[in-house]
Amino acid sequence: MSGRKKIGFILIALLYACSGGSGSEDPELMPEPTPEPVRKEIKMLFGVQDIARATDATFEAGDKIGLYVVNYDGQQAGNLQNTGNHVNNMRFVYNSSWTPDQTIYWKDDETKADFYAYYPYSASANVSGHVFNVKADQASVDNYKASDFLWGKTSGVSPTEQAVNITLNHVFSCAQVKVEPGNGFTQAALDEAAIQVKFNHVRLAASINLATGEVEAVNEEQSVILGKNDGLYRALVVPQNISETDLLVINVNGKDYTLKKGHHFERNKRYTFTVKVNKTSSGINVNIGQWDDDGVDYGGVAE
Repeated sequence: MSGRKKIGFILIALLYACSGGSGSEDPELMPEPTPEPVRKEIKMLFGVQDIARATDATFEAGDKIGLYVVNYDGQQAGNLQNTGNHVNNMRFVYNSSWTPDQTIYWKDDETKADFYAYYPYSASANVSGHVFNVKADQASVDNYKASDFLWGKTSGVSPTEQAVNITLNHVFSCAQVKVEPGNGFTQAALDEAAIQVKFNHVRLAASINLATGEVEAVNEEQSVILGKNDGLYRALVVPQNISETDLLVINVNGKDYTLKKGHHFERNKRYTFTVKVNKTSSGINVNIGQWDDDGVDYGGVAE
């Protein structure tokens, strides 16, 4: 072997030895990989105000809620918008627990957020004026439940691994009528009678602000038929003020008994109308007491 070839072979051998013999780098000389940041999942727990739900207690399997999450800018709360929020109208479905359509995460470990939720979910929700209609005929339980609308907000929540709790409240009024026998009727006769109860001159459409929960009755006046449940006739009514008119009509075996009266329905309140039907005077005696009892007797006589 010539001297030049020997020198070349030695240089190649030295280089191979310095490289570890396999072409890989020395692990001790390699930089540590940057770990991926751990993102916290947003978990939700939706509660219900005890008289708010159609079932008065809990949500049911298959119920769907819409959720918006709005981040803070430092200590300044953001404004809820249709789009551009941290979470936009994410649908959650209930089946013993709440599951979102896709997993959602906090922005980081520090940024607080406001949470807005509403029921029932709508893919076309409008945060500044979401239009929702109660049913004109709430005689069936299904139509009564389909007339229910709930809203809730939890403010200034810091990132957490715990579930964020939101309590939803009723944005409508609950009107319930108890029909009792007056002059010329017995309880047995009423029990056997065909009875229909309805409110007149009520607006069934509502414009709901999903940022505040405020509600406004809109569109034309109609009538709503109440459904019977545990001896009471009930319906969900959009909050509104009704001037004195033929507000309440009770039809017993084809004959109408009319209450001429006005009433102011307020959000998240339940009103009980105890009505005594008088056959002999062709009228009804009425005592009205609010769920939030203010000590006022609203009684009167309707002919």
